[in-house]
Amino acid sequence: MAMCVLLGVMIPFVGTALGSAMVFLMRNQMSRGLQKLLLGFASGVMIAASVWSLLIPAISLAGEQGKVAWVPATVGFLLGMIFFLALGGVMPHLRVGGAELQGHKAEGKKRTMLVLAVTLHNIPEGMAVGVTFAGAMIGDMGITMAGAFALALGIAIQNFPEGAIISMPLCSEGISRRRAFFYGAMSGIVEPLGALITIFFTRRVVSVLPYFLSFAAGAMIYVVVEELIPELKQGKEEDSSGIIGVAVGFVLMMILDVALG
Repeated sequence: MAMCVLLGVMIPFVGTALGSAMVFLMRNQMSRGLQKLLLGFASGVMIAASVWSLLIPAISLAGEQGKVAWVPATVGFLLGMIFFLALGGVMPHLRVGGAELQGHKAEGKKRTMLVLAVTLHNIPEGMAVGVTFAGAMIGDMGITMAGAFALALGIAIQNFPEGAIISMPLCSEGISRRRAFFYGAMSGIVEPLGALITIFFTRRVVSVLPYFLSFAAGAMIYVVVEELIPELKQGKEEDSSGIIGVAVGFVLMMILDVALG
């Protein structure tokens, strides 16, 4: 089972790496419409995963443990939001596709800040994958191994456009395609690392698993609200591609979780 879990937590990283590899296949910079479509898709996947893969299992598990079902979900969700709100205020970074430096003012090249932005919001995704695999490994938690793989696959799918969104602009700034691919792929390495760390701690404190699940959900929703949705609203032109992306991503992740979970 350990090898199965290790392969599972690597799936999102593979998605990021494959997306970053698009820098070798596409010569021109990604159009704004396509970028909005992909960002919307990523938002839809993360929203659906937060509900079906994290919050609903947290509520069910808390009830089975004899707790007031909504308390761990509420507390964990708010803590996840607050923690990453504070972290985003401390770490200087750029919003994906943005030009304005966020967090404390700091000297840094735009490409470094862009990589940091994606890396920052990959952390909760890694935590989400880790906590679901931990629940599946423990057993009798209402979380199946198939459901954990469904979440990992869903996040990998939404990581694919993120990898492309980070590597292609870097290449357009004049750095080599190999370096652009490297930066894009490495922005996703925090996901398997975060997943493994989360598994280590969660398996040792089973009683707080509902809080871990909800914390990861809050962190993922923070990323959607703070990093992705603002990019969908940029630009004066009427463009519904972002909304279409949200709808497709949400439905796909919902189907994956319900069908495999």
